[in-house]
Amino acid sequence: MEPLTALWLGTPVWIWLAFIGIVIALLVLDLGVLHRKQREIGVRESLVMSGFYITLGLCFGAWVWWYMGATAGMNYITGFVIEKSLAMDNVFVIAMIFAYFGIPRLYQHRVLFWGVLGVIVLRAIMIGFGAAAVQEWDWVLYLFAGFLILTGIKMWRSADEQYDVGASPILRWVRRRFRVTDTLHGQRFWVRQPDPATGRVAWFMTPLFLALIMIEFVDVVFAVDSVPAIFAITTDPFIVYTSNIFAILGLRALYFALAAMVDRFHYLKYALSLLLVFIGSKIFVADALGLAKIPPPVSLGITFAILAGGVAWSLWKTRGQGIPARVEGA
Repeated sequence: MEPLTALWLGTPVWIWLAFIGIVIALLVLDLGVLHRKQREIGVRESLVMSGFYITLGLCFGAWVWWYMGATAGMNYITGFVIEKSLAMDNVFVIAMIFAYFGIPRLYQHRVLFWGVLGVIVLRAIMIGFGAAAVQEWDWVLYLFAGFLILTGIKMWRSADEQYDVGASPILRWVRRRFRVTDTLHGQRFWVRQPDPATGRVAWFMTPLFLALIMIEFVDVVFAVDSVPAIFAITTDPFIVYTSNIFAILGLRALYFALAAMVDRFHYLKYALSLLLVFIGSKIFVADALGLAKIPPPVSLGITFAILAGGVAWSLWKTRGQGIPARVEGA
């Protein structure tokens, strides 16, 4: 039992293994049971599944609170709420990516499922490097904080701009170096067909795989904001990673509910920008007040207030707008 009780990144190994087991079980349940057959996911099912994942994430936070203490539990909840909120902005960009490539709803869950697998690995790498950097150099936290403030200001100024999928440098790079089909081939990521230039049969990437690449690329971009944001809340790698992953696991379910209501949450971007500025400024404010850190209850309360204000303002400003039954390509 000694290897299981040994600490890894400050947390017993058995807790890490239990968390990984939960994640694997959820992914198997999702792909192997609930969505074993390819089908469209409606808004109703999306809301139910999103509620399930949110409840599960909060239950895990309650366990963290009970087992690791109130401070750890509150930091987890704060990180979970922040990541879930930033993921909503990610959802809007994903809708644009699917629309750009003309991906029908029937195949979107497959892309999002494999996208989440990539996110789990990428976030682990980024959080691991972040935790090592913070442990080695204290000033990295101030660098994160300053970056969040600048990012929040930039997000506020560009809130009305639309993400241009076609102008992405990663998309242009992939198109130059790989054969890509002009049309979809069902739910396949790669197909073999004759190369028009040589006449020989070769592997071609489909637009479905291009959409997956773009979603992974966009997540890396968003992680540059969200990972430092949670490190500004806590430097515990376990809290940072678990709150990230539980928030992201429900991203697929959340997408199908929000994709049809993108316009109703336009002003939420302003709230998210304020939230990033608040999180980044906490470290400097704490130093100015002679505090080790802003108390977790204060951080959690202000976070909820900013996000609730953003959602309420968005819904009020867009009142009277109908919700379409289906968004083309989303």
